[in-house]
Amino acid sequence: MKFVQIHRNTKAAKRLLTRLLKKQGMAPKRMITDKLRSYGAAKRQIMPNVEHRSHKGLNNRAENSHLPFRKRERVRQGFRSIGSLQHFVSVFSAVRNLFVPSHINRSASQIRKHRLQAIAEWNAASRRLA
Repeated sequence: MKFVQIHRNTKAAKRLLTRLLKKQGMAPKRMITDKLRSYGAAKRQIMPNVEHRSHKGLNNRAENSHLPFRKRERVRQGFRSIGSLQHFVSVFSAVRNLFVPSHINRSASQIRKHRLQAIAEWNAASRRLA
């Protein structure tokens, strides 16, 4: 589902909040946004009982979740077009997910075992192609 908005006005903010509410299924306890006033106006119309905080620092948790992707994108700024960058990142992310598993509830030995298994599979697949 596309959540990128072309316009940053109240109508676009209302559309964004409605889509997010449909996906979420229930209204949140609080909403944290940047300081754009149209979010407040849309929130008053759609979710009047939800607490709204708009502060530069409160949204850091959401913004910081994008840092790994931004770092990879910054390194690859030598691409001539956005399309070739997007193509590379889509393939790179899939391959990276093979080698770098989620660290949640996994011990270091489990992660190491997963990587060794992934490398073995990668070597077997590359030998078949050669």
